[in-house]
Amino acid sequence: MTPDAAQLAEKLRALLGEGRVLTAAEDVAVYAYDGTPVLRQNPACVVFPTTTEEVAACVRAAGRGRTPIVTRGSGTGLSGGSVPVEGCLVVCLARMDRVLEVDPRNLTIAVEAGVVTATVEETAARHGLFYPPDPGSRRISTIGGNVAENSGGLRGLKYGVTRDYVMGLEAVLASGEVVWLGNKCVKDVAGYNLRDLFIGSEGTLGIVTRVLLKLLPLPAARQTMLASFTSIEAAGETVSDIIAAKIIPCTLEFLDQQTLRCVEAFAQVGLPTEAAAILIMETDGHPQVVAEESAAMAKIAAARGAIEVRTATDAADAERLLTARRSAFSALARVRPTTILEDVTVPRSELAGMVSFIAATAAKHRLAIGTFGHMGDGNLHPTFLADERDHDEMHRVELALGEIVDRTLAVGGTITGEHGVGLAKKPYLRQQLGDSSYQLLRLVKRALDPEGLLNPGKIFDE
Repeated sequence: MTPDAAQLAEKLRALLGEGRVLTAAEDVAVYAYDGTPVLRQNPACVVFPTTTEEVAACVRAAGRGRTPIVTRGSGTGLSGGSVPVEGCLVVCLARMDRVLEVDPRNLTIAVEAGVVTATVEETAARHGLFYPPDPGSRRISTIGGNVAENSGGLRGLKYGVTRDYVMGLEAVLASGEVVWLGNKCVKDVAGYNLRDLFIGSEGTLGIVTRVLLKLLPLPAARQTMLASFTSIEAAGETVSDIIAAKIIPCTLEFLDQQTLRCVEAFAQVGLPTEAAAILIMETDGHPQVVAEESAAMAKIAAARGAIEVRTATDAADAERLLTARRSAFSALARVRPTTILEDVTVPRSELAGMVSFIAATAAKHRLAIGTFGHMGDGNLHPTFLADERDHDEMHRVELALGEIVDRTLAVGGTITGEHGVGLAKKPYLRQQLGDSSYQLLRLVKRALDPEGLLNPGKIFDE
């Protein structure tokens, strides 16, 4: 540890106490990485504030010595957004985990940034309410991280992503000042929409410490189905046909054969492993609408040659199917030492062609790629199964990813639908945005963080 870092650590101990400041190499090593493979870097120091005031004090102390600050929650990010930079201070918000208020009259819930996503959903449900965003890591990811990355999830097709549910947020700026952006009003057009500027900013503009979230009434009914196909193209075309029929399911998930075989070996829920691909389809709402949409989706799948369309027998059976889908990443991660989960999104009309392109690219570069994702909103997760110790294989992964990104952008897609840019997608951002839009991002960053201390090197280089 450098003398400057040691001096900062002493100031932080005076602020927080000995037990909430880590500096030993073996202690900070736990915070050297997030859910992204390959990327890791020990920070100089890790702190655990429990109030917004303590966060602000830590930011001011770090700022005086120009020490970079990286914020993290549970570390489930998949683009390197919370990977430390050398010599930085990691501000871990996991202990800021209080549910502050549930307001059924205004359909809102106020929580601290360290509250786990599933806790928000479960707390809302106890009041007969519903928090829709459900990232695959929802049982361990935190709301602060969801806001920082603008996380999506299985229900994104019908209900949208985190941004659609944030009504207000509290943030600590690079100066140590605290701002509150938003309120409980359904309509508010007073000034620039600064709240949305912070959503998806990946900790580069400020540290989100408290969030006010919108809730919905719980759907009265839900029906879950599984359709299996002899080709991935047929599954893709089924998704396009469902959307073209003006049906917006709650969930419309895709797993290719490699993924579903891994998931079945992992979860053992009776998935049809002989199928080339499956769709998990769920509709919710008024019971009559649910019945009509379920029947219509089954008919569309059959018209596209589905081998079988199976309906969940009860709520427990439906939850088993959805849990199996959520375990796709974990199941694939058992196959090879290094699992690289990508996150491209294309217009839904391009889905069938994109899935075929990914399969052809895997064959071309002699790679194992399992593809799954939120096909209803065009968000695909081609997942590379590799070994980072094999330099030739990792070079082929890099080439294949570049081709997938090129194809994604060529058909009007985006390099990330829900994981963020971070470090992993940084090389491709200018390619998507173009020079003028890319420079505009940098102008915003400089305006709010002129010293470049908040999560430096993420999204773009300063």
